[in-house]
Amino acid sequence: MAKTLHRRTVLRGIGTAIALPWLEAMSPGTITRAARAAARSTKPTRLAFLFVPNGVHAPEWLPSPGTPGASAMPVDLPPLLRPLDRVREHITLHSGLSHRNATALGDGPGDHARSAACFLTGTHPRKTAGSDIVNGVSIDQAVAAGNRGRTRFDSLELGCDPTLTAGNCDSGYSCAYSANIAWRSPRTPVAKETNPRAVFERLFMAGPLGESKEARTRRLSRRQSILDAVRSDAVRLSRDLGGRDRAKLEEYLDGARELERRIEQVERSEQDSSDWGIEHLPDGVPGDYGEHLSLMGDLMTLAFRLDLTRVCTFMWANEGSNRTFPMVDVRAGHHHLSHHAGDEAKIDSIRRINLWQNERFADLVSRLAAVEGEDGGSLLDDTLVLYGGAISDGNRHNHHDLPIVVAGGGGAARPGRLISHAPRTPLCNLYQSMASAAGTPMGSFGDSNGSAML
Repeated sequence: MAKTLHRRTVLRGIGTAIALPWLEAMSPGTITRAARAAARSTKPTRLAFLFVPNGVHAPEWLPSPGTPGASAMPVDLPPLLRPLDRVREHITLHSGLSHRNATALGDGPGDHARSAACFLTGTHPRKTAGSDIVNGVSIDQAVAAGNRGRTRFDSLELGCDPTLTAGNCDSGYSCAYSANIAWRSPRTPVAKETNPRAVFERLFMAGPLGESKEARTRRLSRRQSILDAVRSDAVRLSRDLGGRDRAKLEEYLDGARELERRIEQVERSEQDSSDWGIEHLPDGVPGDYGEHLSLMGDLMTLAFRLDLTRVCTFMWANEGSNRTFPMVDVRAGHHHLSHHAGDEAKIDSIRRINLWQNERFADLVSRLAAVEGEDGGSLLDDTLVLYGGAISDGNRHNHHDLPIVVAGGGGAARPGRLISHAPRTPLCNLYQSMASAAGTPMGSFGDSNGSAML
């Protein structure tokens, strides 16, 4: 007879402890259809917020708005959303959403800084390049505070560009605004982690400070793995599991080990950054942007799968980023190209960037949908993933008709639809609904004036 396990069972090894995914042994007795339905009604909803900078080429990105309300998703998606066609049953398109507090409101230029600062707060940030920054609490942190202590990490903050807290990054606005979307308090942005190795070690409790560079080098040379450290405990546990759980445990450990190998490959390839023509790259941060996005997305998926956190922000790049995209033959900087002034060559480059971004988002949605959840559904079924930004047309710097897509269900959304909101509906209305789905209802948030259909 298979052994019953506690949901918080971990595999232990020297210097590490690894949480387990959901296994049937964690649900004692036969699981009836009614029990599965009851479990679904009480399951936690996870929230993820993915931020992309510099707006989009709106004429070919935004869905045509309809009469306010829900309708079937268009058979033919807008040209730049066509990469999402393969995940259409998992996503909801939104039109008409707005961030009024990202506009100038008398403060002059600085739309990029304001858009990142406002994205999850709905607040108009104080214009300053000094230390006297003032913003609002972001929705992720508000939800994390409401769920404090229920998971190992109240929230997880990821990114691909460095966290900045000082300097003038946009027309008199502090870099703290452009480089952060998570805010614990009006004066305190939450630093994001950009190093996949650091995230991996944090999730697997490999020591609060991680290894020294020398110790890590020694371990890599011997090809020792955090996963290898718990292998004997996994073998012991496997003897007490049923056949399906044994297979699921092995699949999980193999997948986590493959993720660790990918991180190791990055570390080895970046040891001599001169090959990239770059003077310095931080340890463990990929030079390949696509691989960096993929690794961080997989780490977010792992954290959700193990219920280590239920709230995550993922800043794909800092606002105003001038990153190039050689993988789609775009050699000029993204921010520079977004100010295209009608230049068709620049517009074509923005198209390529937007298509590439949406392909990566579709990849992440597919990965979340492929992970089995606790009741036979998928991890995505129990998650709401909001993807977009607080600038619509990158050339015009407008902050209405924002490019927003929501993936997943979270027990509240019905994917596969277009939700047409009334023009200039606050994006914070949608955040208020997401917070309710995550079990932290709020009377109001940011500049919300009600809830919005998910």
